[in-house]
Amino acid sequence: MGGSDGLGQAGSVREWLRSLEVFAGPLADFDPAGAPAEPVDLFLGWLREAVEAGVPDPHAMTLSTVGADGGPDARVLILKNVDAGGWQFAVHAGSPKGRQLADVPRAALTFYWPLQGRQVRVRGAVEPASPEQSAADLLARAPSARAEALLGRQSGHLESLDDRDRAFRTALARIEADPALVSPEWTLYTLVPVQIEFWQADKDRVHTRLRYERSGRRGPWETHMLWP
Repeated sequence: MGGSDGLGQAGSVREWLRSLEVFAGPLADFDPAGAPAEPVDLFLGWLREAVEAGVPDPHAMTLSTVGADGGPDARVLILKNVDAGGWQFAVHAGSPKGRQLADVPRAALTFYWPLQGRQVRVRGAVEPASPEQSAADLLARAPSARAEALLGRQSGHLESLDDRDRAFRTALARIEADPALVSPEWTLYTLVPVQIEFWQADKDRVHTRLRYERSGRRGPWETHMLWP
């Protein structure tokens, strides 16, 4: 069954997708020769440029984990912080991603800023913060976000939207009655990178890629340019 736009057939979809413009630009410039020794400095520079250019949700990133079946899993989260120690994000320990990180404490992050034609890919081990640090992170969030964390049912089957809304109202009332209440399962993680790739698009597909690598979690960084 196809719609009036003719996208119901594989050939039409393929042609339609190929017609969509990519790297519309104007794209940003990137000279690997001028890259700083520390990848965090380059990342923050690119992030600031994305913010200044008006990229929507510039601190959004795809978190990729390993499922119990050995297959990949991915979803979009918000970056909490980044410093010399690594990239921080938070999850509920009872969620699929929380269980996956507990079983296989390794992950990858992907940032994409289309207005500049830029990607940043970060890979490494993840380390949970202390309960006190995780609680402080949750307390800094809006009451509605904290109430959602109290539900503890993320990705479980839902019978109706009414059930969701009733549970949410109950959790929000608990927050209002006890402003210091936090979910003990809320966990702040730091991804300690061993590889960070900076990818700059080119309209002719001659993309520029620079990867920072180190052999240990605290070792010195080496940089390598990569073929497109």
